[in-house]
Amino acid sequence: MDKSLRSAIVVGAGTMGAQIAAHLANAGVEVHLVDVDAATAAAGWKRALALKPDPLFTPAHAALVRTGAIGDADFSATDWIIEAIVEKLEPKRELFARIDAQRGARTIVSSNTSGLPLASLVEGRSEAFAAHLLGTHFFNPPRYMPLVEVIPVAATSEETLARARHWLEVRLGRSVVVARDSPNFIANHLGLYGLFKVLQAWEQGPFDIDAIDALTGPTIGRPKSATFRTIDITGLDVAAYVAGNFARSTTDADLKRLFTLGPRVAGMLERGLVGEKAGQGFFKRVKGAGGSSDILVLDPATFTYVPRTPVQRPALDALRDVRGGAAARIKALLLGTSEESAFTRATLGDTLLYAARVWQHVAHDIDDVDRAMRWGFGWELGPFETIDAVGIRELVGAMGAEPPPLLAEALAAGRNTVRTQPFLAEPAELLVLAGARARNAVVESNAAASVLDTGEGIFAVELHSKMNAIGGDTLAMIRAGIARAEQEGVGLLIATQGQAFSAGANLMLLVMAAQEGDWDEVDAMVRAFQSTVLSLRDAQVPVVNAVNGLTLGGATEMSLHACAVQAAAETYMGLPEVGVGLIPAGCGTKEMLWRAANRRASRQADLLPFVQKAFETIGFATVSTSAPQARELGFLRDGDGVTMHRSRLHADARALVKARAAGYLPGHAPAAIPVGGPDVRAALDLGVHLAHRAGRISDHDATIGRKLAWILSGGDVPHATEVPESYVLDLEREAFLSLCGEPKTQARIAHTLKTGKPLRN
Repeated sequence: MDKSLRSAIVVGAGTMGAQIAAHLANAGVEVHLVDVDAATAAAGWKRALALKPDPLFTPAHAALVRTGAIGDADFSATDWIIEAIVEKLEPKRELFARIDAQRGARTIVSSNTSGLPLASLVEGRSEAFAAHLLGTHFFNPPRYMPLVEVIPVAATSEETLARARHWLEVRLGRSVVVARDSPNFIANHLGLYGLFKVLQAWEQGPFDIDAIDALTGPTIGRPKSATFRTIDITGLDVAAYVAGNFARSTTDADLKRLFTLGPRVAGMLERGLVGEKAGQGFFKRVKGAGGSSDILVLDPATFTYVPRTPVQRPALDALRDVRGGAAARIKALLLGTSEESAFTRATLGDTLLYAARVWQHVAHDIDDVDRAMRWGFGWELGPFETIDAVGIRELVGAMGAEPPPLLAEALAAGRNTVRTQPFLAEPAELLVLAGARARNAVVESNAAASVLDTGEGIFAVELHSKMNAIGGDTLAMIRAGIARAEQEGVGLLIATQGQAFSAGANLMLLVMAAQEGDWDEVDAMVRAFQSTVLSLRDAQVPVVNAVNGLTLGGATEMSLHACAVQAAAETYMGLPEVGVGLIPAGCGTKEMLWRAANRRASRQADLLPFVQKAFETIGFATVSTSAPQARELGFLRDGDGVTMHRSRLHADARALVKARAAGYLPGHAPAAIPVGGPDVRAALDLGVHLAHRAGRISDHDATIGRKLAWILSGGDVPHATEVPESYVLDLEREAFLSLCGEPKTQARIAHTLKTGKPLRN
């Protein structure tokens, strides 16, 4: 079966269609984005390019998308046609009739409908068309929301489903669940039910908006935006529209009542209080004193906005002492006696029982239900994971309800859980680190990291501290992992199961030593870091960094020196040390200089333009917005890999270790590093001076900039020349130590540790 995907046509350049086109381009697919006419398509694409966060990995990816009129689309010569037009049945049916007459023999056609029945779209179409049709319901925004619900119709062929799933998972990096052709599919069906149970409770009181958000956010393992902030982002009018469609499509009287708008919601819609796009919804941002922003909250009695008051409820305070994460807090709420518990039973508890009643109507198995809610709505635990964490007996007892058949069958079989085996959100073969832990293959460990044996002589260092800040414990495990792989294996993988590979070096340890004036300790820290980073390059076996999410400072320096990097597409790499008043001193400045020199077409080419780019990348603390942009910035090499789907990252990185192991030749220090001397330093210093004089940088920024220019030009060399690696590393370390002694640097570090934000002083 040919699974290649070279080109696609997206019909409909609205919000979703244009962003789907952008993400196809991110995957290297040539896209023709079409609409009723060329001007409409071009305008839709222009709007997409202005969106934040950016739908494209890099501006260069835009070249893969061309726009035009639907009449110009060649439906016979493309791999995939995605329909994303207005959410009305007849226009979609008319479009599919047109495509049916022109479609190529193997072209797959999919609809991005969010809830229209696919069976009605395929009525009257040819057998060949029906065999190549399915629903592909992307979530907004497509680049950042992982879930895609795939909805086959009765005639969809197994080959069509397999090809589409491969494209979505491997090429586009999306997380796929297969849904039944039912109203709103899986995630929107259950998500909308749960949302309207909360709105129903809000209409009835006694909880206000902020209290409900406190109960329906991280407390129960949901996103920080909780309920009302989420509605403001998506739009109350959108939620009401989808609910109206749901109410019209169901014959269930209880559901019709649930999706009938209450007076508060109806009043908001009448007044246009629909969320961020209107400037006001459940919340409203206003200018406060001194130019700051204040967020007001809706008073539903008057439909005006009032200052927010802190949520102070003893039951919520008590949950902070509950150990066991969201599962334990949910159980405490569902089984408790407080008003908050009653609210949770009326909303979440009822939603759990509803999911157990309807799962067979929306999905093919309960695992896909849990996956859909995790991936589509950011739930930490899916409905059936939650039921199992609480216990079926405890849940139905607290709810005072008859258990749905699925739960009754489990109880009759003597079980208090739905599942008989642990739930895996991802296939077992992709769980490299978790799989090693499940086999008790931890060979060394401390608080920051562990060395795991993943099999076949491939070891892994798993980072697992808070934000994986790199300190002495982390460095010790990396050295231990290298030693273990050299002695007993063939290669090493460095990775994490966290959302961030690493936020960089542990600044707390650094600032404590600096404030005490223990410069020998600071010097020892930097030397240890440099030594460990170089050991990644010089190891006798390949060392591959599997990076994802934040990969900052020291983590980027480690990646610059690994044998190779396998990066998740959503990787944000950079050397932002100047933000805390420092320069990269873990071999990062040296390596950026070396890579800059190597980009020249010849050794005789002018060094300045290349060093200038490295200077700006470090000096402006540039952090990539994707792995492809990290490559453009010089943090990744041409031979480094990018994995579109985060869950496949570790398996891809492990395969890369295995591939590099055969006949591996260790890295080594460059024979010499070209430096530009006084001429290059003068040019860099001039840029610093002009930026300072223009007020774009502070006095301390200028100090840091001059020290960075000193290193990148080769220190006090009298002219352009070549120097050994150790010489540049000494310059790094000396500049770093000097800046550590600056009170303004110490203030920057302290401010960042306290607030998580940079200080410009």
